[in-house]
Amino acid sequence: MDYIAFCRNYFDVTKIPVSLLKSGYVAYSSIAEHLSIEPQTFWQMWPSEQNPEFCYLSPDIEYGRVTVENTDYEVILGPAFNLPLTEEVLREYMREQALSLECREIMAEYLYTIPLISHRQLARHLNLIHLCLNHKVTNADDLYKQDTTLLAGREEQHLQQLLDNQENENLHNSYYFEMELYQYIRDGSEERLKEFLSADRTTPREGKMASTPLRHAKNLFISAAVKAGMLGAIPGGMDIEKAYQLIDLYIQECEQLSRIEAIHALQYSMLMDFCRRAGESRIPEGISSEVYVCMNYIRSHTNEPISLEDVAAQISRSISYITKRFKTELGINVGAFITRCRLEEAKSLLTHSNKSLAEISSYLCFSSQAYFQNVFKKKYGITPMQYRKQGRRL
Repeated sequence: MDYIAFCRNYFDVTKIPVSLLKSGYVAYSSIAEHLSIEPQTFWQMWPSEQNPEFCYLSPDIEYGRVTVENTDYEVILGPAFNLPLTEEVLREYMREQALSLECREIMAEYLYTIPLISHRQLARHLNLIHLCLNHKVTNADDLYKQDTTLLAGREEQHLQQLLDNQENENLHNSYYFEMELYQYIRDGSEERLKEFLSADRTTPREGKMASTPLRHAKNLFISAAVKAGMLGAIPGGMDIEKAYQLIDLYIQECEQLSRIEAIHALQYSMLMDFCRRAGESRIPEGISSEVYVCMNYIRSHTNEPISLEDVAAQISRSISYITKRFKTELGINVGAFITRCRLEEAKSLLTHSNKSLAEISSYLCFSSQAYFQNVFKKKYGITPMQYRKQGRRL
């Protein structure tokens, strides 16, 4: 087989960078061919443990390798990214490839064109290449299998740790504490949550989640944020997509902090925020499933023009029907509910983004910035800019 032709065609189809090695040295590189830049990675640093396999030089930059059996050839797939390229990852790549700063702009432009693929998608690509070149069928799970000696050692280590913890009475006791905490969030009970968090009680014992106190605090925060969203806010009625986005935003904010007390303060704010949002999203008694569907549609499309026809179409009913149901069940008309949802989204953007008032009003489909400001002040008694500066939760 012409392996260079195979690699060239694979890149043309997938746009994922491909390199062909012969005896550990580059025989072909799609990056070199398209940019006239020769990668400098010392591929010999990677001893082969299985075929195919994942490879890493930097934690955020992933590669895959398929060894062509009974030959001196290996196919390297990557770099592959599952998140948009950042300046930090670009610098990592430049360092690992020993590329000069003169290449930075052209390399950045090229890397931005690489399609984002998940870890599992990369595994499927490797399995396909393995099938094409070695005529052997594997599945994605085969790449996650670990050495039996390693697994046995880990099980023995975990068992010993469990026994030591039991002997020293170093046991977790936070289950019921957490269940009560997330119940308050689910119910949207802000006052009860405040009382619960400020109550003088024995602090639940925390398991060790990292080797340093700062990393331990961040890992606990991440766990709390995920649970607050998944076990509290979403079951309490918060829009699923917005809950996931808020989890991401809080985790990103936490990762920027360098003091443990700041992480604890952010965690308190995060729990109260999820509780408030669950309370605002909670469906009152007497709301029909039809109106609930329409409410969720409106909440999920606050950044798009929404007409009465759009809302009625969600339940295949007439405009007059849905207008009457909204007024009867919610006490407000559809337009007022749309405005309320947009204002709630505006508060989130004012708190968690750097968007200008003009950008927010345009994004949320208000007719003008002036109208947005007037409606906001009429609803909350404070201007959007005052809300942002004071960091209030209305």
